[in-house]
Amino acid sequence: MVAILSNIRSMHNVGSIFRTSDAAGVEKIFLTGYTPTPLDKFKNPRPEITKVALGAEKQIPWQYFSSAPALIDRLKKDGFQILAVEQSNTSIPYNKVKLTKKDLEKTALIMGNEVRGLSPGILKRADRILEIPMNGKKESLNVSVAFGIVVYEILNHQR
Repeated sequence: MVAILSNIRSMHNVGSIFRTSDAAGVEKIFLTGYTPTPLDKFKNPRPEITKVALGAEKQIPWQYFSSAPALIDRLKKDGFQILAVEQSNTSIPYNKVKLTKKDLEKTALIMGNEVRGLSPGILKRADRILEIPMNGKKESLNVSVAFGIVVYEILNHQR
C-alpha cells in the first residue's frame, strides 16, 4: 500500500503520517500540492517534520508531485485502486473494506487538507471513498489520526 497526501498544511501532521506509515508497513508516500516535504528547497531537513517523524521520513521512500489528480491518473494506469478518506454522500464505512494481500500491492490511500478535505476532482477519480463514522459532536478527526485508524484497519484485515 502507498499513501498520497494532498495539500496537507501541517508539517506535524506530515511527520505523524510518516511515523504511522513506517509502523503500519506503508511502502511509499506521495506528497502533492502544497504538502510540505521532509526536505526544504535547499535539501535541509525540516525540523517540524523530523521532530514528529522520529526518523521515519528517512525510512519510508517518498516522492513529490505537484498535481494529485495527475498522480492518481498515473497510478490508475499502473493498476492501482484509489481509496479516498473523506465524508461524502457516496462514502462507505472504512471498516467495511476488505482487501487481500495482493490487492494491497496496488492500493493507494489518499488523505486531504485538514480543513477542506479532498477536491471533487480527486473524489471523482477515487475507486472508493471511505468514511470514519463519527459518534460525538465533532464532525471529523485530525488527518493524521484518521490516517492511522484507516491504514491499520485496512492492513490488519489482510494479516
